[in-house]
Amino acid sequence: MTPQPRSGNQRIDIHQAIELHRSGRLVEATAAYQKLLIQFPQDPQLLIGFGTLLLQTGDFEKGLELIDRVLGAFPDHPIALSNRGNALRALNRPAEALLCYDHATASKPDYAGAYYNRGALLHELRRFGEALRDYDRAIALSPDLVDAYWNKSLLSLITGNYEEGWRLYEWRWKGPQRDAVRTFGQPVWLGHEPVQGKKLLLHAEAGLGDTIQFCRYAPLVAELGAEVLIEVPSPLLSLVSTLKGNFTFIRRGDALPGFDMHCPMMSLPLALRTTVETIPSSVPYLYADAGRVARWWQQLGEKTKARVGLVWSGSSSYKNDRDRSLPLRLLESLLHLPIELHALQKEIKPDDLAALASFRRVNVHQEQLADFSDTAAIVEAMDLVISVDTSVAHLAGAMGKKVWILLSYSPDHRWFLDRSDSPWYPTARLFRQSGAGDWSSVISELTQRLASSAAQ
Repeated sequence: MTPQPRSGNQRIDIHQAIELHRSGRLVEATAAYQKLLIQFPQDPQLLIGFGTLLLQTGDFEKGLELIDRVLGAFPDHPIALSNRGNALRALNRPAEALLCYDHATASKPDYAGAYYNRGALLHELRRFGEALRDYDRAIALSPDLVDAYWNKSLLSLITGNYEEGWRLYEWRWKGPQRDAVRTFGQPVWLGHEPVQGKKLLLHAEAGLGDTIQFCRYAPLVAELGAEVLIEVPSPLLSLVSTLKGNFTFIRRGDALPGFDMHCPMMSLPLALRTTVETIPSSVPYLYADAGRVARWWQQLGEKTKARVGLVWSGSSSYKNDRDRSLPLRLLESLLHLPIELHALQKEIKPDDLAALASFRRVNVHQEQLADFSDTAAIVEAMDLVISVDTSVAHLAGAMGKKVWILLSYSPDHRWFLDRSDSPWYPTARLFRQSGAGDWSSVISELTQRLASSAAQ
């Protein structure tokens, strides 16, 4: 493969395609890459650019094919090698991916991106010491490499290094949450200034489960003497309003009253200098509405066996949903136990709808769950909640309900590693994959414990 010489206009066209790609205009970038590759089918820059875009959009096999065309002619091309590693990682071929990253760093020892990519894979494989070294190497080579700081924060948190983890977590505003930055005239509060007599706005920023988890800090802020205002998305407003204390609650999108300072909810552990030992773990701190609970008790009727709430999948829009969710069909063993099963999730994926048709013992309530207060009410009526890592798991934990949480091999940082309990939720028990993608061992342990519990 010999790169063709390009005219000035051709270079402009390629530059425009790359800029469309970088700016996130992927449909336009795809069209531009396709048009240019007809003219220049061997151009490494185009092949790498389009291959990378295909990886972003989930077409891993096609992306790998384009990148391999570059490596056929330039076997030591560091960018192509690193991107090939990314494709193989996405295709669940980690050993081959590591070889590509090793080759890329050997070909270009100052290539920060390759160290970061290798670190991310080692992170997933739970080889944390090696991952940390690669993140640090990437940062040393490229001090503005946001993703390396962000991943290092997650690694620090999951391994219990909260001091560094929460400090680095602030890099989210330049990385994964840069589009969610809120601009206020008032300063952000990160714990450095006294808040006695000040009006402090605490605002939700990420997922619904994150808001449920971190709203627990509001009473601690109030204890410092602040007048606390709490802004949350509409589906959480009535639920979060059950926090004990003298708070002002605001629906996201409504006009804000005056305030002196603000703090994003997930910055509160940093502001209050949380360590693993000082996690505020008193539950319950959120409560179901008594009237709604009474209606559920009436609807469910007389209880003759243990009532178990079930959440087997989360929102399909979550970027890591394929790792945290599982197909309903894998839980068939639960149908043979002497329990009463209730689906507690609003979104049911098409494949699971087919399974539900044969799983007639699973009671479905999605049409009756308008907001999280409805979900809280049915959770209160359960003896046990079994959930993958979704907002309902956080809800049950925040309510002090018995909850069993099913976790992937490389879980979110809040669940730590190799422990069956949660410092965040004292009533939770954690069931963990023994290897990447291995739900069979989780379901086997879950079924055995549930059978034993139901027999008592």
